[in-house]
Amino acid sequence: SGLPAFSVAGEDGWTLTDWFENIYLSQAGPENYDKLAAHKIPWTHPSVVKALTTLSELFKDKKLVAGGGKGALRTTFPESVEQVFGNDPKAGMVYEGDFVGATISGDLKKKVGVDAKFFPFPAVGDGEKPVVGGGDAATVLKAGKQRKAGMKLVEFLATPEAAEIWAGAGGFLSPNKSVKPEAYQDDITRKTAKSLIEAGNSVRFDMSDQAPAAFGGTQGAGEWKLLQDFLRDPSDPKATARKLEAAAAKAYKD
Repeated sequence: SGLPAFSVAGEDGWTLTDWFENIYLSQAGPENYDKLAAHKIPWTHPSVVKALTTLSELFKDKKLVAGGGKGALRTTFPESVEQVFGNDPKAGMVYEGDFVGATISGDLKKKVGVDAKFFPFPAVGDGEKPVVGGGDAATVLKAGKQRKAGMKLVEFLATPEAAEIWAGAGGFLSPNKSVKPEAYQDDITRKTAKSLIEAGNSVRFDMSDQAPAAFGGTQGAGEWKLLQDFLRDPSDPKATARKLEAAAAKAYKD
């Protein structure tokens, strides 16, 4: 078509962590993923360098990334979606979570499944197809007067009955195998939910969300910043691995 393959939202560092996590989970496997998430292996581990090397093949190719690294670093997440599904497309695909659908249908007024197609993140090399999920957390304060009632609510929210209410409202996927597929609003969401269930023990929670915020969740610092630097210049995966390890060691220690 003459368009670059991907629109990458490099201005939002969190999107780059998701690129790394999917590649790493597929290449290195769930056990190494768990170890790296807990910092039980260093970011200088050969498996990390291998994943960064794979990622560099994408980042350094201007035929793959719209605007190249510099252009991607000026692209926000909503802009990355618009660059693919807007009226003046700049790229063929955008990678992110299922919440891309909300941007397509809400902001861009396009129909997912008709104007926008999707496919799961593919397996990398000889690995399995990666499934990385994320979500919010429910908290009950120990000192609250209604702690027991709060716990009952949280327990209810984990049931298939509650999940089916959420599924009907949209913007939600449940890992609970007992949730009826027909509870979801459309075929696209049902297919996405099916891929989550079928992943079984291979599905993993977002790695950067498990890390200390100083490393995995702060704009302009830690993993976000270092992967943005890597997007700008992906020529030395080993050097980036060393910088990631230095930042991780400090954050996990603190």
